[in-house]
Amino acid sequence: MSIEINTRDCAVLSDSELSVMADLSEAAGSSFDIGCLSKAREEWVLVTDVRKDDKLTGYAFYTLERIGGTPAIVVGIMLAESGPNSRETMLAIREGQFRKALLAFPDEDVLVGTRLTDQGGFEIFEGLVDIVPQPGHKPSGEERAWARRLARRFGGEHRIDDRSFVLTGTGETIGYTAYVPPAPSAQFAGFGDFFVGLDAERRDSLIALGWIMAEELAKYSGFDD
Repeated sequence: MSIEINTRDCAVLSDSELSVMADLSEAAGSSFDIGCLSKAREEWVLVTDVRKDDKLTGYAFYTLERIGGTPAIVVGIMLAESGPNSRETMLAIREGQFRKALLAFPDEDVLVGTRLTDQGGFEIFEGLVDIVPQPGHKPSGEERAWARRLARRFGGEHRIDDRSFVLTGTGETIGYTAYVPPAPSAQFAGFGDFFVGLDAERRDSLIALGWIMAEELAKYSGFDD
């Protein structure tokens, strides 16, 4: 099976491409309709999409930026196909993002931040370090500050609980990482407790973050993008 990873500016996405993305979202049981994706095209800078045998199987809208001088990949929307091949698609999306991050931030550790609505989304942090929140860990002052910084980036500066990392919703559709692993990972067992009590109708979410170290990011050199 031929897998193609493509990264480009969001601004070049056509309406017909957004329609295909919306169809994939519906098939995967997510809420990214054409209106949500049109808004994402305006709000985010880069889009990475994954195709298998020329069929769209996943995508992410995000930016590479410095937050207070710190390199970051801020993920607005990320979606992988549902089913047995979802993990392969998720890893391919990450590969596209990490390739770009390496070009933008060579020899630097890079923060990855996103919003989650269920436990499966934590698996995008596989292989990363200092993931927060995590069971049994009391967030440090700096980690709580990162929750606030990311909440500000997501437009929810005054709706974040920096102890629980819960971002209270407004009822409007939000972007988040939609990934359902084909089998749960033991690494993230117990992470489901973070989502207990979230109000789905209000569109509550959890801010989560982790770090990819410079030496790990360097493994993505030598790829053509």
